[in-house]
Amino acid sequence: MNLYRALPSVDRVLAQPMLTESDHNMALITELVREELAEARDGISRGIAPPTAEACAGRVLLRAAALSRPSLRPVINGTGVIIHTNLGRAPLSVAARAAMDAAARGYSNLEFDLESGGRGSRHTHVDALLRRVTGAESGMAVNNAAAALLMTLTALCRERDVVISRGQLVEIGGGFRIPDVLRQSGARLVEVGTTNRTYVRDYEGASGPETAAFLRVHSSNFRQIGFVEQPELAGLAGAAHARDLLLIDDIGSGALLDTATFGLAPEPTVQASIASGADLVIFSGDKLLGGPQAGVIVGRAGLVDQLRRHPLARALRLDKATVAALNATLLHYVQGAAVREIPVWQMIAANPSTLGARARAWAEAIPGARVVVARSMVGGGSLPEESLPTTVLALPVKAAGAVADALRRNDPPIIARVEHDEVLLDPRTVAPEDDAVVTEAVRRVLGGAGG
Repeated sequence: MNLYRALPSVDRVLAQPMLTESDHNMALITELVREELAEARDGISRGIAPPTAEACAGRVLLRAAALSRPSLRPVINGTGVIIHTNLGRAPLSVAARAAMDAAARGYSNLEFDLESGGRGSRHTHVDALLRRVTGAESGMAVNNAAAALLMTLTALCRERDVVISRGQLVEIGGGFRIPDVLRQSGARLVEVGTTNRTYVRDYEGASGPETAAFLRVHSSNFRQIGFVEQPELAGLAGAAHARDLLLIDDIGSGALLDTATFGLAPEPTVQASIASGADLVIFSGDKLLGGPQAGVIVGRAGLVDQLRRHPLARALRLDKATVAALNATLLHYVQGAAVREIPVWQMIAANPSTLGARARAWAEAIPGARVVVARSMVGGGSLPEESLPTTVLALPVKAAGAVADALRRNDPPIIARVEHDEVLLDPRTVAPEDDAVVTEAVRRVLGGAGG
């Protein structure tokens, strides 16, 4: 028997009631039927029996449903990693989300001066706030911190030397390395010191007529301990300025608050970097700043003006929704409300006893579950190895991986962490309004898994 002849035709599949009665666009359904039949023909060549018209129609409906669902979906972060890079880093505040919605809903004064009635600049919506919260003369933002560094080096250091410690030639994620950024910018990399120890005199000895800047890159995603030395920023600034060079400080995480007050290791703040003499400071908007993805640059007004006029500034500029979210996030700092309003700081500052009470309430709703004292990680390339005390829900399961997979397939997906063959869920990174969603999903998954 010729199995290819047994394959239903496109028209026969389209005539199946489940397709004729569906609400999907028929042009799309027809295209999906052809794709399904093409795969079925390939399957026949590999010895797989042809599907019936009804079975083919059912698979087409599954394809259509998958296409109709957005691929970017909200998830519940039960991992306890506060700034989770794979889960979108910093959740936005209520005000930031509202600002994005307002900017997207209609027209705005993104590049329109309401006073003069003439053309304005999108930089004005963050400049004044950045000046106020950082103490810098001026500020701007592009689409991420790597772009901010690339633009800064391209605009100010192209075809000149940039001196950096060997201990700071870091990879910042996704294979993105500082030496590669320097090469792409057209600046020449000059390495000084050793992996573990570098002094101001190393920078001084490497500078010359072709030198444009000293560059410091904060090791925000790893930590060196033991026999290590890096120069204080003020000393490095003094050495740079004595030679009429720039000091560019890439501090990564964008902390505007003192992390030590929350029981964490001190993280360099933008304000301290400006006060220590850095000419330009570069940092992320979606890490400890707690806002949208952005690369923020603050510092001397003349330098920031140069960057705004560079062609890359247009190529890397923020869209209106991101400008709105960053503006709203910075306003929280100006108003002294960052810890109260910004989710990252809410989670960092969360009371351990409150977290314990929530974990115990989860356990009471889930037969056999227990609570365990654990640690939450800050994550996201900020405060490496730093953690906070928490209480987590530990699930009574035999196959931890299978249960974690099932939770991930929930709607909405719930992302757990697996440690020592246990599934753990940390309330620190779960919004309290999602508590009932978590317990219901866990009960359902455990019931299906047989406990």
